[in-house]
Amino acid sequence: MAKKKAPGGTPATNALTSAGTAFTLHSYDHDPRSASYGEEAAAALGIPVERVFKTLLADVDGTLTVAVVPVSGQLDLKALAKAVGGRRAAMADPQAAERATGYVVGGISPLGQRRRHRTVVDASALEHPTVNVSAGRRGLEVELAPADLVALTGAVTAPIGRA
Repeated sequence: MAKKKAPGGTPATNALTSAGTAFTLHSYDHDPRSASYGEEAAAALGIPVERVFKTLLADVDGTLTVAVVPVSGQLDLKALAKAVGGRRAAMADPQAAERATGYVVGGISPLGQRRRHRTVVDASALEHPTVNVSAGRRGLEVELAPADLVALTGAVTAPIGRA
């Protein structure tokens, strides 16, 4: 039996709906000239940047790995490699990230990706009652409990972000 999908939803929102997970969808008018998609979302929605997380893909020892870190900081590649038992990490090619996830850069969600990748969520997410991540499209964010984000992505948590 096929899973029920929300009309007009993204793969991320469809995954949340299918799982029965509580979430709130937030949309805003995306400015294509924006230098930082995450900071733009925080400002447009009036949300502290510490609660808005970006989804990045890295190559850890030849395996694509999803990293979810606050938009207010950067990904620590050494810490990411360590979190998954790897030795070396480098940012993935943006086109490879798009092909692997089914999303476009700036709209990559950790949820509802084409196939499941190992995922690490920065431990700071657990300090907040809810966090925002991309809902799979520029200008669309989903707010959910960090524990739900971790559970739905099969993630581990580790301190992988840096200021």
